[in-house]
Amino acid sequence: MVTTAPRLRRATPPRVMPHGSRPVSSLASTMRRAEKRRWAGWGLVGGAAALVPWMWVLAATMPSTATVPNWSTAWVGLDAMEAAALLGTGVLLLRRDPRSGLGAAVAGTLLAVDAWFDVATAAPGAARASAIMLAAGLELPLAGLCAVLAARSSTQRRAMIDDSVNSDRQSLDGSTPDG
Repeated sequence: MVTTAPRLRRATPPRVMPHGSRPVSSLASTMRRAEKRRWAGWGLVGGAAALVPWMWVLAATMPSTATVPNWSTAWVGLDAMEAAALLGTGVLLLRRDPRSGLGAAVAGTLLAVDAWFDVATAAPGAARASAIMLAAGLELPLAGLCAVLAARSSTQRRAMIDDSVNSDRQSLDGSTPDG
């Protein structure tokens, strides 16, 4: 019986890609993600457009007053969400976690919504004056601070990503990593 040696497969050399280019499969995947993002963007624009006539319907048909049996539950729930968002954002900021911007965006949005509904649902007179003072003195400035934190986090994160992507590129001043 004659046995032959197993055939050795030649190792395929690694694919050398020009600097900054991607393999075709990665490019196709990126294009699919971009297309999905485009569709999601158009879906959100369509949703916003659909809300315009709906707001007119609500303005024309909603009663001026309503009795709500769980009014306090709604307000306590909103305040609990605000507290959770502020707590989470604060902890992430203390840890210097770049995700703090997401919490800040949520907290700022909740604070602005709270200010709006506080003022819009307050009874005329002292209750409305108190709601306006609370909104102007605390809720809206804190919402503004959260918006600034979210925006700064976004630009800082983008800079971190740019640094990591560009770290292997040569600088323009003539020095090269390999001497």
